[in-house]
Amino acid sequence: MRFLLPAVLCGATFCFALGITLPLIRVERLWLFSDEPSLAVMVRDLFLAGDWPIASILGLFSIVFPAAKLLLLHVAAYAGPGAARVPGWFRALSNWSMLDVVLVALVIFAARTSGLASAFTQPGLWFFAGSVVLTVVATALVKRRDGEPA
Repeated sequence: MRFLLPAVLCGATFCFALGITLPLIRVERLWLFSDEPSLAVMVRDLFLAGDWPIASILGLFSIVFPAAKLLLLHVAAYAGPGAARVPGWFRALSNWSMLDVVLVALVIFAARTSGLASAFTQPGLWFFAGSVVLTVVATALVKRRDGEPA
């Protein structure tokens, strides 16, 4: 049990890194063109296209907040029981970390129902979702260790 929290945090961090760098979806249009963007590439391309409000929201809730939560969880896990806790306001923000997974699902649904394009999930989406699940487990383990209510 002593090694469970470090193993879960390591897995969450590894999955998060792959989740933002590997392709999330593959969109094929007219059987000739296809795109396989990663989350990092989507945010960058939105900024470059001038859609900075959407890029900022996506970047904050899908990259910055989850990365900060993982960092805080590492600090809480390795500082010892009761030494460092994840702030309550940050826990509330972390509930939005599945935002891009939902957006990708909507894009896939829209592409499939429009008949103009086909969309398929890629490994990045699964790694990102795995990171979210492992981060939730790590948070629960830190709370349990520190005696906080789950």
